Formats: sequence, structure tokens, C-alpha cells
Amino acid sequence: MGGAKWKADTTERAAAWELYIELVTRVAVQPLDADAGLVREALNSLYSLFGSTREILRTAGPKVGASKESVGGIAIAVLKNGLRPFMSKWHPSLQEWEAQKPQGVSAVAHEKGWELEPTLRQELSQLRIGLEAYACALADIAGVEH
Repeated sequence: MGGAKWKADTTERAAAWELYIELVTRVAVQPLDADAGLVREALNSLYSLFGSTREILRTAGPKVGASKESVGGIAIAVLKNGLRPFMSKWHPSLQEWEAQKPQGVSAVAHEKGWELEPTLRQELSQLRIGLEAYACALADIAGVEH
């Protein structure tokens, strides 16, 4: 956050803590091993961050701000600059592939057969690195170690 420190008030710290927990307990910041889980579940988890982030910001109110140097600004940047471009690219592609699943083939087997699955996982890993920086900033504001 530009190296600037500001004294966060109780509302900002609480909102930062809630947003931090949402990020660090999901695949957004936790690595997804190459052979672990479904990318569909990862995308669902990422998508749920939109709703939870909006709810946290609504509850916290305008006091958390929307500028780049605010809790609200960090949260909005996570959605607009991190999650939205990633989801806009990958959600429709995966949905199209899922629609082609033959009867009798498991979701896991079908997903593993998708030629773009390794690329999605690689880009998810890159997204995670970017979101980690946001998580660190939120931890600082919340007053916790990351």
C-alpha cells in the first residue's frame, strides 16, 4: 500500500480481518496441488468471494472507503483486478467443457481430460501470488501476522 502506514480504526480493522479470512481460507491464497481437487470447486470458491466481499463492505459501510489506500479499495481491487478477469476467462470455458461430459464419466475424470485444465491450474497459481499481496495488506491493516 505504497509503504504508507495509517492508523486503522475499529471498523477498518474488523473489515480487513473479515476480508483477510475470506482470502486466506480459500483457494484464492491457498495453493491447489496439481492432482488435488477439481478446478470447478476452485472457481466456485473464488466466485463466492464476490458475494462475501460485497456483504463485508456493505456491513462496514462507507467508513472503509473506496480509494486505493483503503480497506474498501483493496477489496474492490481484489474483485476488479484479480478475480473478475480470471473468472471471465475461465468460467465460460470450463462450463462449455462440463456440458460435454459423457454420461457415466465422473466429473473428476472428465475435468482431467480437459486439455486446458493444466493451463487453468497454472493461471490459478499465478492469480494466487497476486492475491497473496492483497492478503498481506489486509493482515497489516487488521493488525495480525500473515
